[in-house]
Amino acid sequence: MAKSPSEVLNWAKSEKVEFVDIRFTDMFGTMQHFTMPLHAIDEESFTYGIGFDGSSIRGWKAINESDMLARLDADTVFIDPFLEHKTMAVVCDIYEPGANPKPYGRDPRYILKKAIKYMQDSGIADTVWFGPEAEFFIFNDVRFDQNMNSGFYFIDSDEASWNMGRDEGPNLGYKIRTKEGYFPLPPSDTFQNIRSEMLHEMEKAGIKTEKHHHEVASPGQAEINFVVDEGIKMADKLQLYKYIVKNVARRHGYSATFMPKPIFGDNGSGMHTHQSLWKGGKNIFAGNKYAGISDQCLNYIGGILSHGPALLAFTNPTTNSYKRLVPGFEAPVNLVYSARNRSASIRIPIAVSASEKAKRIEFRTPDASCCPYIAFAAMIMAGLDGIQSKIDPGGPADFNLYDATPEQKAKLKSVPPNLTKVLDALEADHSWLTKGGVFDEDYISNYIEYKRAEVEKIVNQRPHPYEFVLYYDC
Repeated sequence: MAKSPSEVLNWAKSEKVEFVDIRFTDMFGTMQHFTMPLHAIDEESFTYGIGFDGSSIRGWKAINESDMLARLDADTVFIDPFLEHKTMAVVCDIYEPGANPKPYGRDPRYILKKAIKYMQDSGIADTVWFGPEAEFFIFNDVRFDQNMNSGFYFIDSDEASWNMGRDEGPNLGYKIRTKEGYFPLPPSDTFQNIRSEMLHEMEKAGIKTEKHHHEVASPGQAEINFVVDEGIKMADKLQLYKYIVKNVARRHGYSATFMPKPIFGDNGSGMHTHQSLWKGGKNIFAGNKYAGISDQCLNYIGGILSHGPALLAFTNPTTNSYKRLVPGFEAPVNLVYSARNRSASIRIPIAVSASEKAKRIEFRTPDASCCPYIAFAAMIMAGLDGIQSKIDPGGPADFNLYDATPEQKAKLKSVPPNLTKVLDALEADHSWLTKGGVFDEDYISNYIEYKRAEVEKIVNQRPHPYEFVLYYDC
């Protein structure tokens, strides 16, 4: 039920809240915040906004146009469990200041709202549901640095197979073998209680959860699932989910990361994203075609697969993302669909329920380094273009893609091998994003420019440690 600003403020006073933490997301997915005492917040903070300097936020404002407004969303408040002084956190929308404030075009939350409105105005659907499965690692020790004369990273985990022979005074064994981390019981799974604590904190913050478990990679990989929700609410919840995971881990002296590929030779972390479109209370993805889906669902799949190389700029936006997207690690590198094949980019789950309400697609390629608002918006726009243009996804790939014959492989379309190729694809193919003014050329060009500079710094300028292994004796 929607809350009014006055209801929120009265509740905060009754709860003896001391501070209000104002939170928003930059265009690359990082949450930012500033904090004010409760007495400095009033109803106008929800209807007009609170001024702040936007010039130091990545990709946003120049110094000569730095004033911005953060408008509080009364439906997003929760008590932050990690702060010493009682603090109410609230998610904000970003506005340009003035007599009639306008939403800021580079605010990711606004872009997702525009995508949903475009979907509704199209008449195709009135509601989009998302269910992301964001995997992560929990590490005991993480060290990294980059200087003129050195560059390294060092990661450690008490669960990891590489510590089987370590002198731990004593080492009690029960390390997890490489790629055998899926569902082991304690004592091999040492993070059971910490994941349960994460679930408790999520429930208290308003995230309805389903389950948690250890994931495939041996050194502390995990996954927590929560109940699907509507577009904006789910993007908000995903940001809160990442915040809670990281802070519960830190509470216990660990470090959690959603980096897609922090470990060489073991599975990376993805964010399989379930989604469906509804209209008038009916799931328009349910039908009598392959795996019980509709023609519209097939066309939605066609849109995602057709625009996949460009779409990945937003769903897999880091150079590290493409260290995960390689064959052999259950990585969905092939732009095909299937009902049961987990090596396909899109899977249609058929084991969950026979109900039409459960019919959905699972886009398996994304990872949680993305900005959820932008990734969700881009997926919606790709799928809608597929429906509007009646894009045929072709036949399903129900064979083992890693054992495909040369003839089968010749017909497969794979994801680009690196971020540079993905940005090239976005530059060449983005008219589907600009429909209805959802994304604009300013946002897309600014995003591409920022990401190309990132690639230049990482790939082209700095020596890689493995280059010394390969080339030092040349």
